[in-house]
Amino acid sequence: MEKPFQFKQFAVYHQQSTLKVGTDAILLGAWADIKNTSKILEIGSGCGIIALMLAQRSNADIHAIDIDSKSCNEARKNACLSPWSKRIEVTNISFQDFYKNNKNQYDLIVSNPPYFSNSLKSRDNINNLAKHNDSLSFKELAIGISKLLLSDGKACIILPINEALNFKEEATNQQLFCQHEVEIIPCKSKPIKRILMQFGKKKSITTKEQLIILKEKNKYTNEFIDLTREFYLAF
Repeated sequence: MEKPFQFKQFAVYHQQSTLKVGTDAILLGAWADIKNTSKILEIGSGCGIIALMLAQRSNADIHAIDIDSKSCNEARKNACLSPWSKRIEVTNISFQDFYKNNKNQYDLIVSNPPYFSNSLKSRDNINNLAKHNDSLSFKELAIGISKLLLSDGKACIILPINEALNFKEEATNQQLFCQHEVEIIPCKSKPIKRILMQFGKKKSITTKEQLIILKEKNKYTNEFIDLTREFYLAF
């Protein structure tokens, strides 16, 4: 029998989804700025973990979209089992079709997007959808976010370091400017692995921080614990 990943206030089934419960998703869900948000869009929701985290942290209505039907079914199941089922809507649609036909705009847009390009694919189509950007390029992602984001809204993204630089270039071309970023370091002896980025339509100096996840094997830093303590049972 499938068992869900249990958090403090909700559980997540993720066996059928493209985007499963993982550190990247949890970092984004815990870090994204939810101040003054009433409408949130998640692009590429997978099992819905980020949408659920944002629902716990805010009072906003959340629209989660994904191109994969199995992911959407699982995300709907997880939303229905959560305390925030009335505030989470899940739609099976490509982001391109969504932004071209949707007239709504959002205070906050979040995405843990696919990022591999021109790279060797696995035989697992679900894994390919989750990690390869053939179905959603950074240019298309930036164009869509620019259209759907309110003038004072925020877009929060997590990407590996090289892909983050590529996305920032595409975002700037669409008048989206990186306002804040956090370099994610797995442990002190390792290089930067991911970058959390917040974009907006107003130019500003980018503020930068670092977050180290582990101070030693199986021991989390206080900064990581503080960021995620409202979710992990262990904290």
